[in-house]
Amino acid sequence: MSLSVAYNTARSSLQASQSQIAVVSRNTSGASDPNYSRKLAVLTTTGGFARVTVFRASDQALLTKMLETTSTSATQKALLEGLQKLSQTIGDPELDQSPAARVGALNSAFQQYANAPDSTAMAQAFIKAASNLANSLNQATAAIQAVRLETDGGMAASVARINDLLTKFEQVNQQVVSGTALGADVSDAMDTRDGLIAQLSEEMGITVVPRAGNDIALYTDGGVPLFDRTARPVTFNPTTVFGAGTTGGDVFIDGIRVTGEGALMPLNSGNLVGLAKLRDEVTVDYQTQLDEIARGLIAAFAESDQSGTAQPDMPGVFTFGGATGVPTMPASAGLAGLIKVSDAVDPTKGGKFENIRDGGINGADYVYNPAGSTNAAFSKRLYALADGMTAQRPIAAGLGFGPTASLQGLASLSGSWIENARQSASQSVEYQTTLLGHASEALSNATDVNMDDETALMLQLEKSYSASAKLLSVIDQMLKTLLSVVG
Repeated sequence: MSLSVAYNTARSSLQASQSQIAVVSRNTSGASDPNYSRKLAVLTTTGGFARVTVFRASDQALLTKMLETTSTSATQKALLEGLQKLSQTIGDPELDQSPAARVGALNSAFQQYANAPDSTAMAQAFIKAASNLANSLNQATAAIQAVRLETDGGMAASVARINDLLTKFEQVNQQVVSGTALGADVSDAMDTRDGLIAQLSEEMGITVVPRAGNDIALYTDGGVPLFDRTARPVTFNPTTVFGAGTTGGDVFIDGIRVTGEGALMPLNSGNLVGLAKLRDEVTVDYQTQLDEIARGLIAAFAESDQSGTAQPDMPGVFTFGGATGVPTMPASAGLAGLIKVSDAVDPTKGGKFENIRDGGINGADYVYNPAGSTNAAFSKRLYALADGMTAQRPIAAGLGFGPTASLQGLASLSGSWIENARQSASQSVEYQTTLLGHASEALSNATDVNMDDETALMLQLEKSYSASAKLLSVIDQMLKTLLSVVG
């Protein structure tokens, strides 16, 4: 081997070692970055010269699994946060503030009143229990609509974040594609791109489709294009005020509906899905249950015509604003927010306790005790109302609680439903968090930097660098000796 060939070989080896050491140093500095993937310096020989090409450690299958579990976990977390707020309408069972506890307290107070129909104190205790129950339903309705409004705002924030991430993704993807075409090292840009995809997967289910030249396309888990050469616009019109009958807006991607009943290609996972389900399903179902409790209360305490003229039943102790009759099944949306104790039975509002016992809240034709105060021991009406509270009565089939239930039973079923939903969501969050941890760990093992490996590789490369440098030194001495002899 001539000295010139040996020199070029040693020089090429020295440069290759420098490049490899630089990559190891790069890995070491990026070890603490969760979006950083280990860079691999692959040595190839072309025309007798060593060349280092930088590749990025990646595993598409593990990345896909991690994205799926991220989206599913985000769905359950959004549901759990909302259900925890809704469960506050039930409160601590020991405080007896739930609608079920209030119904039980009302029943107890009414039984005592029925046993002492001439007792003003018992009547007053009943009115207090009735007012507490009505207020509980009013407050629960307000809480539900507040959760819906907050959730709608969360959907707006989610859409804004998605559009921001897509804008950044488009820029980085262009950098990757153009850099690849020029033969540049785009591994860091690809790390950034994967980090943006991971963030997008928190908001919605994502499908990643690799393309030639390191280009990729993004689709939702429902099949709607999210990014294909350019980012697709994601739109949503937030609702500023929520009532029980208000329907929130849907999310559209490039004009395609992806949430709501009209979605042909709906999103299946992600924070956005959890929020939409909470706003449009969970809270609406819970409101329907409370409305049915309110309807049952109004019906149980309704007054019937006693004159024989077949006049319609009318609200009695419990009524609601604008009432023209006893509400029919299914209850109108928001009835639980309107129910109240009739002023006609509350002396502080111009009414009389006796109207509970004697009837007549709706006029003379609805009086059950014509003798009035001269028959203060009249209890037939009170016992009939007490029986009505415990009687099985038809309830809306859409509740899923069966065809009939008592007021106490319906209130208890409703409370159990929200608590079971919260507990189920909590368990799902724990399970999905565990899955996400395993998926992230598997991806980390495949792509993250192992400092022990990098240290060992650095020592090996330093030895190779020293050997190449030593060889160059020997060749340099040989050349000086040769030149001195020739001179």
